[in-house]
Amino acid sequence: MLKNFEKFNIILASKSPRRQELLRELGLKFEVAEKDYDETYPDYLRAEEIALYLASAKAETFTNRINANDIVITADTVVWCNNTILNKPSSREDARKILRAISGNTHEVITGVCLFSVSKKKTFHSSTKVTFEPLDESEIDYYVDNYKPYDKAGAYGIQEWIGVAACSKIEGSYFNVVGLPAHQLYKELRDFIEG
Repeated sequence: MLKNFEKFNIILASKSPRRQELLRELGLKFEVAEKDYDETYPDYLRAEEIALYLASAKAETFTNRINANDIVITADTVVWCNNTILNKPSSREDARKILRAISGNTHEVITGVCLFSVSKKKTFHSSTKVTFEPLDESEIDYYVDNYKPYDKAGAYGIQEWIGVAACSKIEGSYFNVVGLPAHQLYKELRDFIEG
């Protein structure tokens, strides 16, 4: 099956080292297109609608810039908690505020993915519910000061200290929380190529 993938030039449009590593773990050969994207979206969108909108908008920037055998993969992950989006933190205090919101709470990690070629486009999403034990202020400060919450929606990486120490339950794909629903992406990409 992986031989079929090799007939195509797969382009991952993401700066995320976690997404790049997951594609490598799937055995895919790909190139990376690192761009800055406008991550604004209409105010009326909620939860998975935001992730799908942003993934699709990122893919559209490749219109008229790809060849017949190119497949572009774009993705956007949002964290949804108490009917509110928790974006990437803009400051230390913002990161602390976000982590307080998920402390002792269940939130949803939603990744929207878009597969885009000259002839077609497919979007899908994956949602994972994540429950964190309560964190005290010293634990929040420890994480913010010793890890890198600023490039992550929800201000945390599940694979880092905070996930190991505080995550008590996951319902859905672990890899989705890391950055890409890898198993679903593999299936969707296979169908996209064969379809």
